[in-house]
Amino acid sequence: MKNSEENRLNEITAITPQVKDKRRCNIYVDGRFYCGLTLEATVKNRLKVGQIVEPSKLAEIQLESEENTAFDKALTHLSATWKTEKQVREFLSGKGYLSVVIDHVIEKLRSYKFLDDGVYAENYVESAAKRKGGRLIRMELRGKGVSDEEIDAALENLDEEKEVATATAILQKYMRGKIADQPTLQKAFRYLMGKGFDYEVAKQALSAFGNEQEEF
Repeated sequence: MKNSEENRLNEITAITPQVKDKRRCNIYVDGRFYCGLTLEATVKNRLKVGQIVEPSKLAEIQLESEENTAFDKALTHLSATWKTEKQVREFLSGKGYLSVVIDHVIEKLRSYKFLDDGVYAENYVESAAKRKGGRLIRMELRGKGVSDEEIDAALENLDEEKEVATATAILQKYMRGKIADQPTLQKAFRYLMGKGFDYEVAKQALSAFGNEQEEF
């Protein structure tokens, strides 16, 4: 009995435009709302009032419509700034899309090279290294879902010499107008550590103020 119910044919009794999105329409089957579809999917599959369709066919059309809509939303989300896979998944999940739809979108974005965590990490390091240390950058990238392998590869060009130069520049700005006494330098050291610089990097940066022998 159950199989016969699932396989019975249904009649499309109405197709109405959606109020909030004119690019979508509502499909009614046997007098009841069945699903929302994009106009593109409706036209592509030649759906019309009075047409008899199988539920499985409608479900297939609905899935394809959702995948296309989710892909468009993901592209719009990516248009402002590059995102990680985790960020796109969270965005689509927040929009209410099912995991099967999200997986499809992620794979499609990868195939078009619109999604690449390795490239994201490289760009992030290049930008963030001007303001913070590698330790903090690593923690932030992990929070964005980037793998340790991709983070390691992105941080390869961020050697200690570059970090010391960045830390020194940050420290000089921090110390502007301040007296370089021991309490102030201790605060400056903690400031650099908070920016994600390692102990040795922060200490070398402080050496510009003649305190390379001090312990912090």
